[in-house]
Amino acid sequence: MYKVFFKDRLIFLGDKNESVNFEGMVYAWTEGESLEGLIHQFDEEEHREQIFVVADDLEALFAHFKSCFKYIEAAGGKVYNSNHEILAIYRLDKWDLPKGKVEKGEEIPEAAIREVEEECGISGVEIEKELNSTYHTYWMKGKFVLKRTYWYQMTYSGCEELVPQTEEDIQEVKWLGQDNLQAFKTNTYASILEVIA
Repeated sequence: MYKVFFKDRLIFLGDKNESVNFEGMVYAWTEGESLEGLIHQFDEEEHREQIFVVADDLEALFAHFKSCFKYIEAAGGKVYNSNHEILAIYRLDKWDLPKGKVEKGEEIPEAAIREVEEECGISGVEIEKELNSTYHTYWMKGKFVLKRTYWYQMTYSGCEELVPQTEEDIQEVKWLGQDNLQAFKTNTYASILEVIA
């Protein structure tokens, strides 16, 4: 099953034979049908929290769903320091985790490290393990974008001063302990809550 965050609401894409207890609109997709109308309908019906699209062939469904968007891959990190604090950035009036677009020809883990280091002004970040990817959509230049973000749990043992990458609209970078993580959680994106959970 795929879970896509759509303006902090959800689109689930699943196998028709999966046993899922789902509340809300269920749409059965058959190959050859377009999903663009359904996506636009969901966009306009803001009262609807989620929809579930099912098909006989989940991978064909996801490939078609992807084709309805401009598709971008990004990578980022949930970075811990030696005090078990999480590295957070403040961008566009929301708390977030450092991440960014994977460049052409770049390996995804290297992109994740590069983005964390560039956005936060540090070096020497190391990957511990891969986390689940997230999918989210946004509107850019007259088209919906579907972004897959590959996430990694990382560690940083240095003591460099954090420097926000202002050309990426990052206003603040800071280490957040458990005591001030609640403020982060109340002003972030739903997809990010999945990563820090």
